[in-house]
Amino acid sequence: MEKNQIILKGIAAAPGISIAPAYLFSKESESVSAEKIEDIEEALGNIDTALELSKKEMRKIFNLAVDKIGEKRAAIFEAQMMVLDDPILIASIKERIRNERMAPEYIVEDEISKYIKIMKASNEPYMKERSHDIEDIKNRIIRNLKKKKWKSKISNDVIVVTTNLSPSDTVLLSRSNVKGYVTDFGGLTSHAAIVARSLNIPAVVGIHEATNLIHDDDLLIIDGFHGEVIVNPSDELVNEYKEKIDKLSQYDEELLKIKSLPAVTLDGKEIKLMANLDISEEMSFIVHNCADGIGLVRTEQLFEEYEVFPDENQQSEVYNKISESIYPKPVIIRAFDIGGDKVLPVDLHEPNPMLGWRGIRLLLDNPNLFKTQIRAVLKASKHRNVWFMLPMINSLSEVIAAKKIIEECKKELLEEHIPFDSDIMVGIMIEVPSAAVLTSDFADIVDFISIGTNDLIQYLLAVDRGNEIVSTQYQEFHPAVIRTIRHIINEAGKKSLPVSMCGEMAADPFALPLLVGLGLESLSISAAGIPLHKKILRSLNYSELKQLAAECLNLKNEDEINNKLHKFFNEKISDQIKNLY
Repeated sequence: MEKNQIILKGIAAAPGISIAPAYLFSKESESVSAEKIEDIEEALGNIDTALELSKKEMRKIFNLAVDKIGEKRAAIFEAQMMVLDDPILIASIKERIRNERMAPEYIVEDEISKYIKIMKASNEPYMKERSHDIEDIKNRIIRNLKKKKWKSKISNDVIVVTTNLSPSDTVLLSRSNVKGYVTDFGGLTSHAAIVARSLNIPAVVGIHEATNLIHDDDLLIIDGFHGEVIVNPSDELVNEYKEKIDKLSQYDEELLKIKSLPAVTLDGKEIKLMANLDISEEMSFIVHNCADGIGLVRTEQLFEEYEVFPDENQQSEVYNKISESIYPKPVIIRAFDIGGDKVLPVDLHEPNPMLGWRGIRLLLDNPNLFKTQIRAVLKASKHRNVWFMLPMINSLSEVIAAKKIIEECKKELLEEHIPFDSDIMVGIMIEVPSAAVLTSDFADIVDFISIGTNDLIQYLLAVDRGNEIVSTQYQEFHPAVIRTIRHIINEAGKKSLPVSMCGEMAADPFALPLLVGLGLESLSISAAGIPLHKKILRSLNYSELKQLAAECLNLKNEDEINNKLHKFFNEKISDQIKNLY
């Protein structure tokens, strides 16, 4: 009997396309009962044994992860191992065993679940994701208390479908040549998503009903570019995606031929294509793809990698390596953009974190944290190719306050005889509507502007981009969005201020002709997208792009603009490029 084709939408967590049978992966659920015990010493000994065995297992996983994804990213497993050595947690578990005379697995389940419950109740997606890591450790201890083994060996060449994946699951399963990951829960910040991207395995997460709608051995197509999973696809669709996979391979080879050429239109307009940098391991890929510089270093990622904010020397060392690797091209280091949907350095529960204590507000309220980073950036600026960018700017007074602290740090370094670029470029992210309105005023006191479309669009349209209920209202081609972008570019241009864009919109091939037509001369995207953007730009005339932008600016709704852009794309972009989308 022929199975019905289903298309499931989720979050595109790791790029790539794969076609393979489904494998429903679930760990055996361990039952824990509130049983009384007689021999307390035996129970305490069992706890020690289970903890040691769990640590031994985690060390093996850590060593495997170092080989597969590098030492920095493998540090997530060291964090899990620290839980197994937490003296307060272990003392609490042992004390409860003595006092309550209950089975150790029951006490472990109850005690660690308290922490998990608190983390899951957090407003911060980061904390919710980390709760899964703690749950993984809890289940590992209980499994070892029961002297059971988890068998992770599965068939080769399958797409793993599961409720959620711990980082250790992702690494261990990768030994079986997994072709993709599909999960009910999880987001872009989940460790499973991070590991999948590191292993170059396509992943679509947050589908919710994946494990209910997909069965073992169902044929799946996973599209990690668009966040789609096609269950039991037709033969026609399978052939279509096989062609896409072949074309991706062929096209990658084609793009390599032009990677060192400039991104210049047929009529001579050159555009700077810079790269975003999330973790230091991406640096070699950025250099390999011939980026025109680094348009955004998301320094808050250092917080995730180091588990605590890195000190001045650690930061300076990382920034300096990045600066030297891309020299003489520029690198724009953004100050810690934390708060909102990113983890905070304190335990703070805000009713609406996206409108709360985040970005520059948090930095100005934590001058020691801010000064540590500024000093580290200044130390790394001695090659004179480092720029410094302030996030979530709302008013001129914030820029003035930040620049005052920067000047204080410069004075300190002068007194300490530490070299730095005294004329370091200081700019801002425009991602708040008020900043967009005041572009002309900001142009008088900053050296450059970068448009952060992710936040700018959600604040401009009052749409939470992470809310599935209203996600369709998040429209990058809304007339208000493109007119605001045009306003920023125009006002900055009047004062010869460099403007770039580093949001997701900059990485969208459909948006590229419009953005360049609006007057944008610099974009910062993932290194992987640079060759394709270059290929598109080298096939178009700038005069046509300006005409396209002028026509879009006169349209009244996003559907009209979308249709106009897709018509242009279909008529002007080569079939070789279109077939990839």
